[in-house]
Amino acid sequence: MQSFIDHRVTLVNSAANIIGCRSPAEAVVQDTFLRQESVPPAVAVSMKTYLSCIFRIVRNLVIDHHREQTFKQRHSGNEEEALSAAQQEDVSPESLQPRQEKLERITEALSQLPERTRYAFEMHRVHGKQQKEIARELGVSPTQVNVMIRDALVHCRKALEAEHNA
Repeated sequence: MQSFIDHRVTLVNSAANIIGCRSPAEAVVQDTFLRQESVPPAVAVSMKTYLSCIFRIVRNLVIDHHREQTFKQRHSGNEEEALSAAQQEDVSPESLQPRQEKLERITEALSQLPERTRYAFEMHRVHGKQQKEIARELGVSPTQVNVMIRDALVHCRKALEAEHNA
């Protein structure tokens, strides 16, 4: 543990060089600290091997962070465009009817999902809860929560497309 603390600044700098920002690099190193327990104690292996394992954990977490950010950017663009378009649209009673029908179709589609998937989707997309928090509540990994949210979103899109094509 002491050697981890001694090398913390180097670990943060290494992660920041890859990510390009110090704040997420700090978070990655904090996660690394929590995961370092899986590394054999420094007494049993050489310090070089121990540090190599720690740097590998940092590198892997940086890659995970990059993948998560890429995923979020890829899927959030459509939402931002939709919000911008919605703000520019007319809000007359006639224009609200199709929106109400679409909302009803989405509500119906969500009711068809497994309870945990629906809960994860609603907590994240409607209530703004972080995926890590939802994962703790459900006792699953944040990756599984991400998959649940994606599955719910795909299911809702398919329901809307099916109605549109009918």
